[in-house]
Order: sequence, then structure tokens, then C-alpha cells
Amino acid sequence: MHSLTKYVNGHGDAMGGAVIGGGDAGTALVETVRGEAMVNVGGAISPFNAWLIMRGSVTLPMRMRAHCANAQAVAEFLEQDPRVAYVAYPGLASHPQHDLAARTLDGGFGGMLAFAVDGDPDAQNRFVAALRVITSAVSLGHDESLIVHVAGDDERARFYPEEFRRYGHLRFSVGLEDPRDLVADLDRALTAAVGPAQPGTTPS
Repeated sequence: MHSLTKYVNGHGDAMGGAVIGGGDAGTALVETVRGEAMVNVGGAISPFNAWLIMRGSVTLPMRMRAHCANAQAVAEFLEQDPRVAYVAYPGLASHPQHDLAARTLDGGFGGMLAFAVDGDPDAQNRFVAALRVITSAVSLGHDESLIVHVAGDDERARFYPEEFRRYGHLRFSVGLEDPRDLVADLDRALTAAVGPAQPGTTPS
């Protein structure tokens, strides 16, 4: 199952999804969805939303290259900032699955990352509130940069790494803005949330 609302549409102006399957089992499942779910649930996309998604899909390769490059630049900035507790992004050499990602991902490491401010939940919320270029939102994967704070006691927390449970995490969907503007926005919000970076310190 894939959300077409996110990167395929790319502009945050259409809702849609796709069920994709191959081989005997996959084809049978797709036919079950087509024959039963669409009839009983009414899961048919509107023609206009379908057109918007098809239009957006044309620029998907170009947009994804920019998403990946911007996310890499942002992740590298966050990782070296002492006010940031951790950064989870497979494009960083520090990520435990970086080597696997480098072998299997072609063209970049994606536009999504997670991180946390080195502070309590109030610090995370102050940080998000201070952002001006990046928008607080729950539907990620659009052309603009979007972020949402997920608390450490989220209902899925038992599946998270220890640092996610300790600090919570900020899910950050890096958009197509100039990465220099994104870094400046992050730096400004970090200062508002926890103060300026102290020279000579290292990340937690």
C-alpha cells in the first residue's frame, strides 16, 4: 500500500493511494481489493485527484533528487550541532544501517529524517513553535518542509530506539526550499528553544 498523497503527488493538493502487487499471491490480493474493497468501501479516487497525482508524478525523479540532497545537508548540520540530542538519517555515516542504505538505495537516502532537541518535551515544542520556514504539520512528504513532534510515550514507543523514547522525536520531511534557508531556520529555532550553541561543545 502506498500513499500517493505524499511524494508521488508532491504538492500536498490531492488525496490518493495505491495497492500494488506482483506474482500470483500479489495479483490475487489486488484482485480481491478491486472486487471487494472498492465495492464495499468505495475506495475509488476522484478523477480530479487522479489527474493531479498523474501531473505531479512527472516531476517525481527531479523532486526526489532535491529532497535527498536537502535532507543530507540538513542532517549533517543537525548532527554537528551540540543542541541536538541525536539525528536518525541513513545518509549519515553514524547511522547503524548506513552501509546497507548505501548499497541498496540508488540516488539518495530519502527526504525524511528524525531528530530531537537536547531537552524536555517543552523544549521540543518551543523549537517547533519558533520555526518560520518549516511548517508544523502531520501530513509529510510534500514540496514544502514539514515537521511534527512525536512524544516519547507515543502508542508505538515500544518499537522505538531508546533515544526516541527518552526525548521523543521530531519527524522532519525536508522539502524543496534552499537548504541554506532551512539550516538558518533550524539554527534560529534551536536558539529560541535552548539558547545559542556554545563554542567548543559537541553534540550529546
